[in-house]
Amino acid sequence: MSDVRTMPLPDGLDGLRLDVALSRLFGLSRTAAADLVEGGAVTLDGREATKSERVRGGTVVEVALPGAPEPVAPPERVAGLIIVYDDDDLVVVDKPVGVAAHPSPGWTGPTVVGGLAAAGYRIATSGAAERQGVVHRLDVGTTGLMVVAKSERAYSVLKDAFRQRDVDKRYAALVQGHPDPTRGTIDAPIDRHPTHDYKWAVVAGGKPSVTHYETVEAFRAATLLDVRLETGRTHQIRVHLSAVHHPCVGDLTYGADPTLAARLQLDRQWLHAQALAFAHPRDRRPLEFTSPPPPDLQHALDLLAEGA
Repeated sequence: MSDVRTMPLPDGLDGLRLDVALSRLFGLSRTAAADLVEGGAVTLDGREATKSERVRGGTVVEVALPGAPEPVAPPERVAGLIIVYDDDDLVVVDKPVGVAAHPSPGWTGPTVVGGLAAAGYRIATSGAAERQGVVHRLDVGTTGLMVVAKSERAYSVLKDAFRQRDVDKRYAALVQGHPDPTRGTIDAPIDRHPTHDYKWAVVAGGKPSVTHYETVEAFRAATLLDVRLETGRTHQIRVHLSAVHHPCVGDLTYGADPTLAARLQLDRQWLHAQALAFAHPRDRRPLEFTSPPPPDLQHALDLLAEGA
């Protein structure tokens, strides 16, 4: 069953191609947006539209969106998923590599949601069906700390805390080269890549995105950074560090040197969610958690220290 949405287009989309405007308005990929238009599922002021035509703010768009996906997170044991903290309201996990936060189109591997269900954890029913209880995410190739809500109140309070930037999220990132200055802030808007739907990029008119970094240790070919997120865009750290020509080591999607990754025996980006701090959603007591780098990332650091 489709979900028909009718609304005036915001002025901020004025002048964009229709497929681009729809992707921003509904969080679709450009390919999915274009398919909707070509399939006759989109009208502008009551007439059928073409994907390449430019839109105008105030034009009434009607879109027949595909129905919401059914829940696709069957309980599945997840090797290496560590429970760091657990109470009636929330659970904090240390996510291993190769595990998604929740199911998504095209992903058939293990998920945090499925792993928690298999371990007998009850999670909140708030949120989209396939990502219930998930208040923030980590990439499949990023390891580290992640909090999942168990109660409906916790979901609402934690979601708002992330939205209001009241959660301290810190990452360890090993990047190519040596950032100059050694400590700084990257303030650059992020949106979907204009030509590659699977990537994100610094794009004029994108969502405001701010990343703070500080050098922890410099090696011959790379630098270990302590990174703090002020905002939480998809792939934010990876995109921002790539944009300043210091991509995460091993992050081939965003321009990393494959030869360095091979020398350090890495098959994913060197990025780890190492610290998470927030107020408990029920009694506001401070909670702080830390996680050391997993073996593959620590091994890369050891190789660098030996002169690799």
